[in-house]
Amino acid sequence: MITVRKIVKKATLLGEMGFNKGGGNINWFPGHMAAATRAIRDRLKLSDLVIEVRDARIPLSSANEDLQPMLAGKRRVIALNKKDLANPNIMHRWIHHFDSHKQDCLSINAHSKSSVKKLLDLVEFKLKEVISREPTLLVMVVGVPNVGKSALINSIHQTASARFPAQEKKKRATVGPLPGVTQDIAGFKIAHQPSIYVLDTPGVLVPSIPDIETGLKLALAGSVKDSVVGEERIAQYLLAVLNTRGTPIHWKHLTNRETESLHRESDDNPNYNLQNLLPKWRKPPSSKSDVHYIEDITTEVKRALCTTLLEFSGNLEDEDDLGCLIDQQFEALQKALKIPHKASEARTIVSKKFLTLFRTGKLGPFILDELPLTYGPVS
Repeated sequence: MITVRKIVKKATLLGEMGFNKGGGNINWFPGHMAAATRAIRDRLKLSDLVIEVRDARIPLSSANEDLQPMLAGKRRVIALNKKDLANPNIMHRWIHHFDSHKQDCLSINAHSKSSVKKLLDLVEFKLKEVISREPTLLVMVVGVPNVGKSALINSIHQTASARFPAQEKKKRATVGPLPGVTQDIAGFKIAHQPSIYVLDTPGVLVPSIPDIETGLKLALAGSVKDSVVGEERIAQYLLAVLNTRGTPIHWKHLTNRETESLHRESDDNPNYNLQNLLPKWRKPPSSKSDVHYIEDITTEVKRALCTTLLEFSGNLEDEDDLGCLIDQQFEALQKALKIPHKASEARTIVSKKFLTLFRTGKLGPFILDELPLTYGPVS
């Protein structure tokens, strides 16, 4: 398979992206997260089980490497969240990969009651041997930013409230769209006899990114703020991944579809700006016409990427040729997204909307990490 490593490691990109070659400090590591890391280490020593939440689209890249040595000595369940955005045809291989290393792993959707129930069942099963001798058990939820820890905590609270005896009302963990939104470690009781407490922790991103591609994957998944890397660079990386994998070719059937509905809806919504493609907890589309418009825009975007790739005569393994293709695709995306050519920040607007389509699953389910060819130790 063609790799994008040559592209992302170009010397001209290293400085612009804010990463250092061979690793180094990323310029986004708030002070409250450094303090939270210390608090997490203290609580890890007391915890009976750890739920490590990762993004199912980046099962390895979303691991918090800084905490792995401590996690290895704990009862742990790796929860691959956002499975609805990950390729289901490959997910089972990742589960097998972790299972083969004796690491309990479960793909989940933090907003799904059935997913959360399966996770709680596994947690209780792993705690059975401790329940008989400990009056109070602590469960920690950890992970890098924006993998869905707070959403999972809220769902666990709702599910546990229905399953266990009534208890006093507890404050739910704060949920937000930006990395690092939960700024303090909080906990609440989810069960009696024995008492089981789930502790919510802020996501702590490793201060050192091991390599450029890992940093870009984290940025694309939303675990690093867009402003750190830049929306355009993240969009370039996404286009490089799609092209080298040949993904747009699978959208060839769309090139012959009629576009009447697109023209009709665009007339009805001339100023529509894809705001309704934000995560589910935000206000839903106001009307069916908005939904249809989004679907039509998605089709246009897929058609544009497919057409440009089919017409491409260069070598995808050549970074200069791939760069030229990506530039052409930016122009095609600008037309597909109906962004005026004279817009002063057209490329940035294109990038933001294109990334929104990817992050909301409109371009399809993906797993960005490559499954290890050889089964060595995994994070």
